[in-house]
Amino acid sequence: MGLLDRFQSMFQGTKKVDVSDRFELLREAVSGTMSSFYMARDRRDGRIVGLKVGDREKVTAFEARFKGLKKPSEGEIASSFKHPLIVETYEYGTTSEGVPYIVMEYLSGPGLQTLVHNNDPLLEGRRLLLVRQMAEALEVVHKAGYIHRDVCPRNFIVSPDGEALKLIDFGLTVPATREFMQPGNRTGTPLYMSPEVVRRRWTDQRLDVFSFGVTAYHVCACQLPWPSGDATGQAALTHDTLPPIEILEFRPTLNRKLGRLIMRCMKANPNDRPQTMEQVVRDLRQIAGDDE
Repeated sequence: MGLLDRFQSMFQGTKKVDVSDRFELLREAVSGTMSSFYMARDRRDGRIVGLKVGDREKVTAFEARFKGLKKPSEGEIASSFKHPLIVETYEYGTTSEGVPYIVMEYLSGPGLQTLVHNNDPLLEGRRLLLVRQMAEALEVVHKAGYIHRDVCPRNFIVSPDGEALKLIDFGLTVPATREFMQPGNRTGTPLYMSPEVVRRRWTDQRLDVFSFGVTAYHVCACQLPWPSGDATGQAALTHDTLPPIEILEFRPTLNRKLGRLIMRCMKANPNDRPQTMEQVVRDLRQIAGDDE
């Protein structure tokens, strides 16, 4: 059995879905790390859904990293979560063209990345709330035994009123077990990558703590801690050679306790960070008031 066949066999069910026949693609929302995401109408019941269709070449290359390991598919992982801070997955499988697909709830609110990029007024007075919800979503992922590996603003969707968000993507997620934490798996979004990922070292769930810290910094300051015009892995090499800019330099009115926690999460040495997302959540819940 070839690699692609083995990958396909991991998906739910044996019946393949003709996406163009079953779904009316209303618009392409975003292109993800290894897939395209659409707002679609399911012709069976008229329901508006989010439809994620994998890129054959990218998915196959990613799965090749775990040859011989029993890695659960993105659909298996995503469908295992039933939590208000994580997008609900309805169905997953393989298309008639032999690529993975996932059907999920369609979230109509703005992406966190867009809000941060525009320094959107919707963030005002809500940064601490949203940062806390990000941490709580990741705590759920970690307690389920996974490493997300791609924590960044792009992977959170905010409700239209700005009061809630949801984690949306598990394309790079792996089990938090020794065989999946070995050196060499340099995947993720470069500007949010931890040093141990960039340097191809042993990893664990603390890499998500680092990426959470960078994401929270970006949300609170609307700047990155290592400003760079380079969005490639080359820029991420500075994450353990240059200290991050103190967040209060960009946002002096930020809650001091929140600022200190964010800076701790971004420590180059994993031993110097909060050791679990549970600890991060606990610390965040002790911070009162809004973000300023």
